[in-house]
This record gives sequence, C-alpha cells and structure tokens, in this order.
Amino acid sequence: MKTFAWVAVVMAAFAANSVLTRAGIVAGLDPVVFGLVRLWAGAVVLVALARGRVPWRGSGRIGGVLGLLVYVAGFSLAYTGLDSGLGALILFGCVQVTMVGGAMLAGERPGVLRWLGTAVAFCGLIWLLWPGAGPAVSLWQGGAMALAGAGWGVYSLVGRGAGDPLAATAANFAVAAPLMLLAMPLAGSGWSDFGFAMAVVSGAVTSGLGYALWYAVLPRLDGAVAAVAQLTVPVIAMAGGVVFLGEALTGRFVLAACVVLGGVALSVLGPRYLRIGSSGS
Repeated sequence: MKTFAWVAVVMAAFAANSVLTRAGIVAGLDPVVFGLVRLWAGAVVLVALARGRVPWRGSGRIGGVLGLLVYVAGFSLAYTGLDSGLGALILFGCVQVTMVGGAMLAGERPGVLRWLGTAVAFCGLIWLLWPGAGPAVSLWQGGAMALAGAGWGVYSLVGRGAGDPLAATAANFAVAAPLMLLAMPLAGSGWSDFGFAMAVVSGAVTSGLGYALWYAVLPRLDGAVAAVAQLTVPVIAMAGGVVFLGEALTGRFVLAACVVLGGVALSVLGPRYLRIGSSGS
C-alpha cells in the first residue's frame, strides 16, 4: 500500500510539470527563461541528492544531455499555446513512437503487438493534430511538443543501461543547465515572479525530487505496473488543467486521448501479457 501511494505521488508530480509550465508561461514568463530556471533548479536538487556520486563522463552523457535540452526547450515553447493535458498527451505518444524507432535502429525487432500499438498511438496523434479534426493546435507548438517527446525518448533510450540512474540524471541536468544559457539571446523580455516560482517548483520538486522518488520506487515494481502507472500521467495532467487552469475538454479530445493511450498500452503491455499467457499454457 505504501508503494502504491508513492507511485501515485510520483505520477502526480510528473503530470504537474505540464500544469506548472503552462501556468508559468501564461503568467508571462518567457519560455526560454522558464526552461533555464527549471534545469538549474533540478540540477541543484539532483546533485545534492546524488551526494557527490555524479558521473561527469559516460558513454551516454552527450546523448543524454542533448536529449534533455531538446525536451526542456520544446516542452517550454509548446506551452505558449497548448493546454496542459493536450501537451502531455502529445509528449507521451511521441516518446513511445521515438523509443520504438530507436529500438529498431539498435537492431531490435518489435513484435506484432508492439507495432500495432505504436501504429494506433501514432494514428491517434495524427487525428489529434490534424487541422480542423480536433482541438485547435498550431503547427509550431504541436511540433515543439513532438520534438520534446522525441528528445525525451532519446534521453530514455540512452539512459536505459545506467547503473545508477539518479546519479546519471544529476549529471545530465548539471551539464545541460549551463548549456541552456546559450539559448538566452533567443529569450524575450517576458517576466513574471509567479512564473519564476512555477519554474523553480517544476525543476526542484516535480522534476528533481520526482525523478529521485521514481528511481527509489521503481525497483519494487513489476515492469507492467510501472508501464500502467505512467499511462496515468496525461490523464492527471488533463484533470489538473481543468481544475487549476480552467481548460476545457471536448468529447473528440477525450476519444483521441483514449486512442493514443490505448495504443501505448497495447504496445507496452500486450507483448508482456502474451508471453505470460503462453508460458502458462
């Protein structure tokens, strides 16, 4: 029961990143500044939690840092116009598509169910983003979130073999934070004390502490349970957007969300349960 409670806290924290980012940027903070503050706040907390065990060098460090920078930049820019729930759903679907594509490039051959699930999720995303077919989504904001999803997918693929994921995450944040300063010439003049506070909370609490708690809980979870738990993140983000930001949900958007999440569930869980069923027969 205690593990379930901690998992619920972590999923709420991950979903809160969408709500906090949207709220901070709507309040007037420039998205580049938001991303910079989020990275620095996360780096400070994660390095402190790693207690000096920060592997500055590693075979996946460059890929991890670049993936993290693309994710944070795209995530912040997308929320200049996307609702929090819509953004979280696009991100989630694109992460799955990227990870399947990356696995194929690495020589893995996904099974039929994983192919089918990824195709369903991809079709749901196309339906969601198609002009006039669903919620109004600008091409560049939807593209920015798709790019963020690709960045996080690359980050996840690179980090799969990390022996100490918390330390590796701390190193990635600590290296990415100063590199984000290179994007400051692109920042506008938008400022908001409330937005700055949201960026600090997003970096230090829902990212830094959230990742640390997730890595602590993950060893206690079956892989299928962990996958199902992550399916709740876009749903929680949608609920948070409705409750805290007054965002509207349409029936078409809810149906598209079910298609995307159903496809991801089929891709991630289908092969696992098929193997279980086959071994028991």
